[in-house]
Amino acid sequence: MTDKTQNSKTVFSKALEIASPEQRSAYLDQACKGNPQLRSEVEQLMQAIDQAGSFMERPILGSSTTTEFRPITEKIGTLIGPYKIREQLAEGGMGVVYVADQEVPVRRRVALKVIKPGMATKDVVARFEAERQALAMMDHPHIAHIFDGGVTESGQPFFAMELVHGLPITQYCDQHKLTSVQRLELFSKVCKAVQHAHQKGIIHRDIKPSNVLIAEIDGAAVPKIIDFGIAKAMNQKLTDQTIYTQFSQMVGTPLYMSPEQVSMDTLDIDTRSDVYSLGVLLYELLTGKTPFDREIIKQSGFDEFRRVIREDEPQRPSAAISTLQAQALSTVAENRHGDPRKLCGELRGELDWIVMRALEKDRNRRYESASSFAADVQRYLDDEPVEACTPSFGYRLQKSVRRHKALLTTSALVLVTLLAGIGGSVSYAIKADKAATSAEESETKALTEKNNAITLALREKQAKKSARASQQKAERALYVSDIRLADAEIRSDAEANALDLLLRQYPTDQNNDLRSWEWYYLLDHANQSLLSWQASRGNVPHLD
Repeated sequence: MTDKTQNSKTVFSKALEIASPEQRSAYLDQACKGNPQLRSEVEQLMQAIDQAGSFMERPILGSSTTTEFRPITEKIGTLIGPYKIREQLAEGGMGVVYVADQEVPVRRRVALKVIKPGMATKDVVARFEAERQALAMMDHPHIAHIFDGGVTESGQPFFAMELVHGLPITQYCDQHKLTSVQRLELFSKVCKAVQHAHQKGIIHRDIKPSNVLIAEIDGAAVPKIIDFGIAKAMNQKLTDQTIYTQFSQMVGTPLYMSPEQVSMDTLDIDTRSDVYSLGVLLYELLTGKTPFDREIIKQSGFDEFRRVIREDEPQRPSAAISTLQAQALSTVAENRHGDPRKLCGELRGELDWIVMRALEKDRNRRYESASSFAADVQRYLDDEPVEACTPSFGYRLQKSVRRHKALLTTSALVLVTLLAGIGGSVSYAIKADKAATSAEESETKALTEKNNAITLALREKQAKKSARASQQKAERALYVSDIRLADAEIRSDAEANALDLLLRQYPTDQNNDLRSWEWYYLLDHANQSLLSWQASRGNVPHLD
């Protein structure tokens, strides 16, 4: 590798780490001072990386060097069966969702999900059909309905379903500043919808805020569960196609996955896995954060993240709130239309018990079903004793007083003698409750110290990896730029320049080989073009 190439790589690598355009420009002014050619080369690489995405994301079909890439063909105005596409709503790795208008036999707007061209492998089609069949089995107001299905003229499977105009549940609750009670009422409806799926023999396996949308219908907030793309059927067959799930394959979204999901034994997944994910969702609705820190999980290695989910105990919701910085606590309380000083106390006790039971590592200790989870939430809302713990006498008495406050007020004179008689018992119960609260606070402090130690250790570990990660990011970015530029040179009939760019990416260290199909494809294309040009001049050298 030449000094010139190495110098441009070094400057390019550092420039990529600077987010601000102004600061990046100032850095290039200094780094390329007196060397306009270096400045031009680095800026060309930066521009190329901005334009490289579509080239690198095109799927390769077959092994021939003459592969024809197949872009998404459905455009605005395209008719797919009785559905006319209006706009693209979302795009995933295998499918695209459009907003479409149905003209016949009824007029309505729908969400149209279509497999991407070139992605209709046997496994993808099987999962697509399984999702379609799972939705067809549902008949619940809080699960998006499916209307129709078929195949496009180009042979891509599709299905039409209810178009949900809504926000993820956490985002909706924060934007509308719903109180904790209002959030619990919405959450209870979500649990009942999940129970309906379970009764139909379907485990969702990917319950998270973005898959629970809140739509406003006639002024009321209505939850809608969507995306059964990785759902699992129990004791039944959803499709005649075979879905091949590899042994030890992890399916789901890391922050919301149960311990048995991260263990990657798909045979060990049952409805209580969804109960755990619902527990994570409720934790986030109440505290504004997930049980395990989003950034720590993101930075952790694969094995460490799995270990955390399987072994580490999360903080209770009240403890998580108590450890927030003042500004963060103020924001969380404001989003819940509450007082920051009272929020921790509101969560301490029953809501802590409910959430932590759903998040038990041992699924036999969780709620046995989504409906029992919802029932305990409803008991809390109704000021009845919850089943997430073994209630003390004082706790049951407190609940009874709250539930019958008006009756007790009108009967105060009659009950005064009785209350005097049980005063000693009440006093004892209060002392016992205070002792329990003190024990909980001590446990919370210990858990906080443990989590802080884990956080510090993870940060130290990640700090050691960051330098290498930055280097790999820069090398990958430079590779993408060279590929993009080589492609442009070939299209401009400048194959020799393309070869220089491609050979610049020939690895000196076989353990750091970034080349993939696109490198060989462009190299072959450039070689063939040079051979043709030299043959026309009667000079055909041998190219290895």
